[in-house]
Amino acid sequence: MHVVGGSASRTLAGELTKSLEAVASSVEVTRFPDDECYVRVDDNLDGEEVVVVQTAWPDTNIIELMLLLDAVREMNPSSITTVVPYLGYARQDKKFKDGEPVSARALARIIQSQSDKFFTVDVHAASVMSWFDRIPAKNVSAHSEIGRFLKGRGVELVLSPDEGRWENAKEVADVVGCQADFLVKERLDGETVRMTPKSLDIAGIKVAIVDDIISTGGTIAKASEQLRGGGAASIIAMCTHGVYAGNAIPRLKDACDEVHSTDTIENPTSSVSVAQEVANAIRNG
Repeated sequence: MHVVGGSASRTLAGELTKSLEAVASSVEVTRFPDDECYVRVDDNLDGEEVVVVQTAWPDTNIIELMLLLDAVREMNPSSITTVVPYLGYARQDKKFKDGEPVSARALARIIQSQSDKFFTVDVHAASVMSWFDRIPAKNVSAHSEIGRFLKGRGVELVLSPDEGRWENAKEVADVVGCQADFLVKERLDGETVRMTPKSLDIAGIKVAIVDDIISTGGTIAKASEQLRGGGAASIIAMCTHGVYAGNAIPRLKDACDEVHSTDTIENPTSSVSVAQEVANAIRNG
C-alpha cells in the first residue's frame, strides 16, 4: 500500500503511513507564476493499492486533490482510497433558492468519480455521506481521540456549544469519564446574548467546550466569558476541524486557557492526530 499525501495534509499522511505500515510516495506540489497548481507523484503505482490524503479546503486544496487523483488514476493502481480529513462545503448541504448548487453534493460527485473508497472525519452534516452513492464511504469519528486527549488534561466537564451537538460532547465525555452538558443561548436584548450550561454547577472545575468546527470563534469566546462568570477554573476550546477564519485564534486564546484541534486541518493548534482512527477504518474496509 502507498500513501500519497497532498500539501494540506502532509503531517497526517505521514502518521497514516506509519499506522498502515505503508510506503510514503514522493509528491511534488508547486505553483506556476499564475498560481495554477502543478503536482507530480514520483513513484510507479501500477497495480498498487493507493491512499490519497488531502483536506478539501480551501478551494486551492480542492484543485490539488483533483489533480492528485487524476495523476494517480493515470498510473493504473489496483484501487484508490481517498481520505479527505476535512470535507469543505459540508455545511452547504441544502438548496434554498432555485439556481443554487448543493455544494457538498457537487464535491462528492467529483471526488467519487476518481475514487474506489472514501473516508472523511466528523463531517458536519451526516446526510452528505449519502451523496457518495457509487462507492463505499465512511465518516470516521475523532471523538475517542479527543476524549483521550482531554482526559490527559484533567477535564471535568465537556460542553457542546448547542443542543444539536450534545451527542458528540457525550461521546467525548464518556471517554474522559466525566459529565457532558450543552450551552443554552438566551437573547437578553437586541444586542446581548448569554450562553450558560443547561443545569450543571461549573464553579471550580476544568471545562472543555467541544465542537466539530471552529470558524470565527465568536460563539466559544462568548461562552467562555459566561463560564468564567460562573466560576469555571479553566476553559479549553477543542474542535475536530480548526478552520479559524480571520482573527479566530487570537480571539480564542484571549478567551480560553487552551485552544486545541486535530490534524484534519494542520495548524499550530493541532494537538490530536486522527491517523489511527482513519487507519482502523481503512483496514476494516
